[in-house]
Amino acid sequence: MSRHPSSFESPLPFLPMRDGVLFPGATMSVPVGRSRSVALVRSAREGDTVAVGVQRDPRIDDPAIADLIPLATRARVVRVIKVRRNRYQLMLEGLARVHLDGLLAPQPYWRAEVRPTDEIVDKPLEVRALVESLQEKLGSLSAVLSDPLKKRLQSLDPHKEPGFLADIVASALSVTTEREIAILSALDVAERLRMVYQLLVEAETMADIKESLSREMQREMGKNQREAMLREQLKAIRKELGEGESGDGQDALRKKLAELDLPEDAREVVDKELERLQGMNSAQAEHGVIVKYLEFIASLPWNDRAEVNDDLTAVEQTLDDDHYGLDDVKERILEHLAVRKMTGNQRGAILCLVGPPGVGKTSLGQSVADATGRPFVRVALGGVRDEADVRGHRRTYVGALPGRILNALVRGKAKNPVMLLDEIDKLGHGWLGSPEAALLEVLDPEQNHTFTDHYLDLAFDLSEVFFICTANTIETLSPPLRDRLEIIELQGYTMDEKAEIAKRHLLPKKLDEHGLAGDALTISADALSAIIRDYTREAGVRQLTRELTKICRAITLKVARKPDYKAKAIRVEESDVHDYLGKPRFFNDVAERLAIPGVATGLAWTQTGGDILFIESSRMHGKGRLEITGQLGDVMKESARAALTYVRSHADEFGVEPDFLESQDLHVHVPAGAVPKDGPSAGVTIFTALTSLLTGRRVRSDTAMTGECTLRGRVLPVGGIKAKVLAAHRAGIKRVILPKKNHRDIDDVPVEVRDDLEFIMAEDMTDVLAAALEGPADPGALELGRDHINPDDGVSGADDRTASMA
Repeated sequence: MSRHPSSFESPLPFLPMRDGVLFPGATMSVPVGRSRSVALVRSAREGDTVAVGVQRDPRIDDPAIADLIPLATRARVVRVIKVRRNRYQLMLEGLARVHLDGLLAPQPYWRAEVRPTDEIVDKPLEVRALVESLQEKLGSLSAVLSDPLKKRLQSLDPHKEPGFLADIVASALSVTTEREIAILSALDVAERLRMVYQLLVEAETMADIKESLSREMQREMGKNQREAMLREQLKAIRKELGEGESGDGQDALRKKLAELDLPEDAREVVDKELERLQGMNSAQAEHGVIVKYLEFIASLPWNDRAEVNDDLTAVEQTLDDDHYGLDDVKERILEHLAVRKMTGNQRGAILCLVGPPGVGKTSLGQSVADATGRPFVRVALGGVRDEADVRGHRRTYVGALPGRILNALVRGKAKNPVMLLDEIDKLGHGWLGSPEAALLEVLDPEQNHTFTDHYLDLAFDLSEVFFICTANTIETLSPPLRDRLEIIELQGYTMDEKAEIAKRHLLPKKLDEHGLAGDALTISADALSAIIRDYTREAGVRQLTRELTKICRAITLKVARKPDYKAKAIRVEESDVHDYLGKPRFFNDVAERLAIPGVATGLAWTQTGGDILFIESSRMHGKGRLEITGQLGDVMKESARAALTYVRSHADEFGVEPDFLESQDLHVHVPAGAVPKDGPSAGVTIFTALTSLLTGRRVRSDTAMTGECTLRGRVLPVGGIKAKVLAAHRAGIKRVILPKKNHRDIDDVPVEVRDDLEFIMAEDMTDVLAAALEGPADPGALELGRDHINPDDGVSGADDRTASMA
């Protein structure tokens, strides 16, 4: 068959190539995917002639004549292979170079006007010398030449067809598209042979370098490589002798990973890591890192789910058995579970239980898990300062570990556990990133189905996890995090609720922990009330638990000393309490403190629940200064100044001398001076205390109050009403003065507490003073220098909590 250009009709169907060049005499498989090229392939038959060109820029999808190099290759269609829909492989054989003159209408495929080109052979001696040099070089490289290329060269007469020799050799070499275009464009045969010869020299040099490097690497094979080969041989020998399985335990790991139903991206990563592990020496440090990573993937519950009990009656019964009271909280949890049951959607709101310590936030999470049949996992977040504790470390670090969220799922062994994020308000902020910010993705139902831990570096679905957060306050949480949480407040227990909790839960548990029989110890109702009243002052029951533990320890000691001691006969009465617990730590000193004018009882909110505070005031000779002490914040100091202005502006109404400040100094003090205090709701109490001081009228000892007060005497609403009212009830207060706009908050107070208290709703300071101050003034109380503070005041039970009057 002649390899010189034969006659043909123009235009020809045209196929533009993004990369690579088809040389005359060479065969190439071309992938086809563009719509016009697909149309050409569908109409092509074996033996048809087409023109194949090369684009200057492979990124162009619809090339024009200016986007193509001027020379193309006339080719014969050898075979058409359909790969899939609209994807083909076209096998072409290059015939000759042609000159590309233009492109015609591109529908349904490109057609090109082409004309033959003639090779230039004007230096026959130089061409002959180059052909012989090329043959010698091919002889020295015969070991690396492919068999098809050798067969093709044997069928070729290089002296008669030197141009074809250069084209065939160039098609077999791995060179860049730019150099291939240069060879295709070289019509001068001598120039083309020179270019191909240079490529062969470079190929020979590269082969020598590779061989040299191979010999050098073999020489440098050291002790570790030899030991690895010997270890593999020893492993094979042991296997033949039946002396155990493979030493590295990889077979069991591979089997476990193969049985997992992993997502597609996770399966690709696992296969890649296993392939790397296959050819790696077990003594290498990275070997242990990969094994640890794969073991963690195998331990994750990708599709393991616990069977969920959606019987709401059973759930409600479990919650009632585990917790006394907290009806609002239990009702909200049941509503949440009911929505999940009816919709079948596992995604939902993230619950956040907010309340003082000891009210049962953590145990509620355990109860929800027990009632629904889900595993319970607790993640302690208190003091966490590093983002990596939540999201894990990247595997590039030495000693990298996964985050606490995925570790908790591994412990729970299920994809749908109840996960308690405990003390979420105690997260720290360090220089290693904000862990609170890392929780934003975890606690967002719209995002957590693709949560990515830095160590795992794969998306893991957290949408089926039932998240419950706990906190003492939400004030420290950032607004974006608060926005993702549904807040459920637990304000604390009444005395009756604490007594019931002690009888039903705390005492039986402590008797069991101390090895005492169920009837070994009984505590009378009066004794239990005395313990709650005189030895605890808290919103929860944690201190009450400690006091019961002391009693049980004392009883256990008696039984241990005298085995024949009849423990069942022990009954603790109210008169016996001080023998076990010592002298009372708390008592009602409200009446003693308010025995003289200038002292008023306020209500405060702290992170451990509500509490009462005393505002004390006194006056002495001076020049009109106002002294404010008790570690108060700016807001409380401003309330004191506003109160003094109000009293001065209404001096005539209160019967106070208008110029009383010209010769007197006033001092306002809030006891428990070691406790920081701030907030606007002390305003009403400070107003009342100053008015009581200057009018000589005592504040009623059974009355406490809260509310913000304006300069004109208007009483504004405040927060934390339920916690404050419960604190007043614990302290023995009978009357509570509240802002009128807080009337709706009284519904949150338990019924038994509401029945014991009288509520006075005030809209103006005149309402407060009318309800708080007693009758006529005490003339003796108006004498300067009289001591307004009783030195024998009892212990108030103040601790290191921060009081907020908000």
